[in-house]
Amino acid sequence: MTLTAPPTATHPLARLTAEEITAATAIVRDAGLVEESSKFVYVGLEEPHKRDVLAWTPGDPVERRVRALLLDRATGNGRDLTVSITGGEVVRDDEIDGVADGQVPILDAEFEAIEPILVADEKWAAAMAKRGLDVANVRCVPLSAGSYFPDEHGHRIVRVLGFHQADPTDLPWAHPVDGVVAYVDITRGVTTAVHDHFDLPVPAERADLTPDVHPSPVRDLKPIEITQPEGPSFTVEDDVVRWAGWEFRVGFDAREGLVLNQLSIDGRSVVHRASIAEMVVPYADPSPVRFWQNYFDVGEYVFARYSNSLQLGCDCLGEIHYFDAVIADEDGAPRTMPNTICLHEEDYGVGWKHTDMFNEMAETRRSRRLVISFFTTIGNYDYGFYWYLYTDGTIQLESKATGIVFTSAYRGEEHPYATEIAPGLGAPFHQHLFSARLDMAVDGVGNTVHEVDAVRVPISDTNPHGNAFTRKLTPLTRESEAQRVTDATVGRTWHIVNPSKTNRLGQPVGYALHPENSPVLLADDESSIHQRATFSTKSLWVTAYDPAERYPAGDFVNQHPGEGGLPTFVADDAPLEDADVVLWHTFGLTHFPRPEDWPVMPTDYSGFTLKPVGFFDRNPALGTPRSASSHCASDDA
Repeated sequence: MTLTAPPTATHPLARLTAEEITAATAIVRDAGLVEESSKFVYVGLEEPHKRDVLAWTPGDPVERRVRALLLDRATGNGRDLTVSITGGEVVRDDEIDGVADGQVPILDAEFEAIEPILVADEKWAAAMAKRGLDVANVRCVPLSAGSYFPDEHGHRIVRVLGFHQADPTDLPWAHPVDGVVAYVDITRGVTTAVHDHFDLPVPAERADLTPDVHPSPVRDLKPIEITQPEGPSFTVEDDVVRWAGWEFRVGFDAREGLVLNQLSIDGRSVVHRASIAEMVVPYADPSPVRFWQNYFDVGEYVFARYSNSLQLGCDCLGEIHYFDAVIADEDGAPRTMPNTICLHEEDYGVGWKHTDMFNEMAETRRSRRLVISFFTTIGNYDYGFYWYLYTDGTIQLESKATGIVFTSAYRGEEHPYATEIAPGLGAPFHQHLFSARLDMAVDGVGNTVHEVDAVRVPISDTNPHGNAFTRKLTPLTRESEAQRVTDATVGRTWHIVNPSKTNRLGQPVGYALHPENSPVLLADDESSIHQRATFSTKSLWVTAYDPAERYPAGDFVNQHPGEGGLPTFVADDAPLEDADVVLWHTFGLTHFPRPEDWPVMPTDYSGFTLKPVGFFDRNPALGTPRSASSHCASDDA
């Protein structure tokens, strides 16, 4: 057996190091599980049970385990492994059933193999020639296939659309070759079908961001400089961040990206673990070329491996602390992604203010927030995920979507599923639906979730003038009851309370989840995407904590037939009162593209907010100091 370095982790949730990744993949090789044609699809920390993390104290031993997914490219077979770095052995080895379980995510090496396959395919070349295009100048965009045809089950399939690129500087997204789609078996390296359904003109206008192609008025703006002459207010030690009473541990996973662990304020826990555990982008075009378009960027593509290297002055401003991320490449070697996570603080306007007519009080305190973020690019879209912590105890997640919209040829008003965004260029309607996994611990792990609605009170003897309204609190006592949708007409929120802890007024301490009331999945209930992305049909699911329940669409999303993840998690209908609960919140965008989204899309925003409700005895931002800025007049100046 190859000698592996002993783990040196200082905490059970410490991020994997390059040395640990090297040790883990060496153990897998020594176990005889790696063939010449094998690739590592994913390597990530297998986190200990929550109770073990909470029981751990500094100086205790740290057991380090890694989950690894392997793909044999020669056969298409996948393996799901648990590796004990501490013990130097593989402790679990499961073969993945490609029919029942789905496929492991798609490799970069598989994507890169697609274009040579299609260049050599006679039917694909003929379809391009029919349109007057040289096949060598058509970029082949391989996309996850979904689950539609029985003869594809058990095979690794991608579907491919073409985009013309006139020269190396041309942006192919501007020139979709619509009407043609290819199906490729990436294990066998063959095209199983090329469907040429209709012939539409290839849009000709380029997308170069130059005034001659896309003229736009010049905006004269003076520079803004963010300065903190005394340095930042946060500290970072061993990935633990402390700021304005907040404390948390930074985590990172190749599948989920940025993870916040053990988030607390003033020494009291709020969230044990927070991440974006899945996202799906379902398209609305029922065309025979595009009906299958729906991408699970987390589960099918392992989206955080495409994280950007952030640069000072561009992605973040001010006094920045960057975290590098270390993941495994497809050969199992550690790969460091520099400046993946950005940490900084921002002024956020007036936090609280009052000018009083009676005692001549005139007080203002500015709000400030701590920002923890990362950006990842998945093909045409760029996604930023920004966690904000505020001085008043608020937690917020903001997703930023930008980049380039996925394009089609515009088929005219008789095809009401796309917008014309440039001459002859369409952009199909679609959604971006994210699932935030919030492993709650509001002042401890015994929590109950209440649905809170505003309620009108009819005119009566006790409400003679009809002005009254109240609120209704409904406890979500079992998993079968805790599958909910937003309702803006009643201002619906969900309160996570600790019934065993009260504030000075005797009220249970809690945090409220405020959704943005965006649509959930719009596809038909009988559709394939509804079966595979059931998590996105509800705004909220609440489940009892189970360390094996990590992903809302299931462990193996690629070509999974459906009903994975949350539908399975809630099948036992576990009780939820005064329990260790996990919230799964669906949020996102329903995107009807505009001409203004071309040639590059202005950032669009979605997210949610967690606000304290009785968690504190009074406004926790009372202790925020007065501004010392030279731009503010002060009696103390």
